[in-house]
Amino acid sequence: MFKKPQRKLYALIFLLPTFAAFVIGFIYPFIRGIYLSFFKFQIVNKAKFVGISNYLKAFKDESFLNSFWFTLGFVIVSVILINVMAFFIAYALTLNIRGSNAFRTVFFMPNLIGGIILGYIWHQIFDGLLRNLDMPSLVTNSDLGFWGLVILMCWQQAGYMMIIYIAGFQNVPHDLYEAAKIDGANKGQLLTKVTLPMMMPSITICSFLTLTNSFKLFDQNLALTGGAPLKDGVWTTRMMALNIYKTFYGEGVSAKGVGQAEGVIFFLIVVAISLAQLYFTRRKEVQA
Repeated sequence: MFKKPQRKLYALIFLLPTFAAFVIGFIYPFIRGIYLSFFKFQIVNKAKFVGISNYLKAFKDESFLNSFWFTLGFVIVSVILINVMAFFIAYALTLNIRGSNAFRTVFFMPNLIGGIILGYIWHQIFDGLLRNLDMPSLVTNSDLGFWGLVILMCWQQAGYMMIIYIAGFQNVPHDLYEAAKIDGANKGQLLTKVTLPMMMPSITICSFLTLTNSFKLFDQNLALTGGAPLKDGVWTTRMMALNIYKTFYGEGVSAKGVGQAEGVIFFLIVVAISLAQLYFTRRKEVQA
């Protein structure tokens, strides 16, 4: 057996490669990105300091503002739908129905498919369906593009959240149900007065994951609509992550610094909303 000082030393040695990779792959680029958001550049070694000019341009950029409101609407709808679907699917699969394990596997499988592939698959499905119904394509109608993204996101994420909700259901003490039944509670009251309060930790986790995943959606957006259609010079279904990418790489030398600034703004928005969500949902959590 190793002595305590030796265990600490070996722990540090084993943690060092992972920590170094985290610093090199995340911490340094993140700090560097914030730094470059105050510069105009084509090559980072020849950057010119412009102060908050990039941030002012970002807030005046109509495409960035449109992508924010589009993303916000998408996040609200997808977070609600994914969690409601996952909750009730998990509830149904904890009722000891026949073949529940097979159903869990089937519902979880979409989460294993890569986002860019998933986007192209659903693009073909939607186009074929809409063509047969004599309706416009996703890339020519922004409303259809919005709901196409919502359906894709729900189909991919609901199964993953279902697993977390199933674990939450299984951790609810049966004694609480027995006590509530003795007091005369019906099934609806058991769900709202016992199950939901005890499920709040799972709801907190799933809400956080769906919130952040919806905000960061990129590859599915790129593959499904690509931001189309273009209306009055603005891509109407382009979400924030895709808009930042297009700004940085597709709109000239002066836009690279603006793209960095938009990335920083995007980060602050996601952090602020995620922390607010964690604060309000954790207040509802109870202990058994």
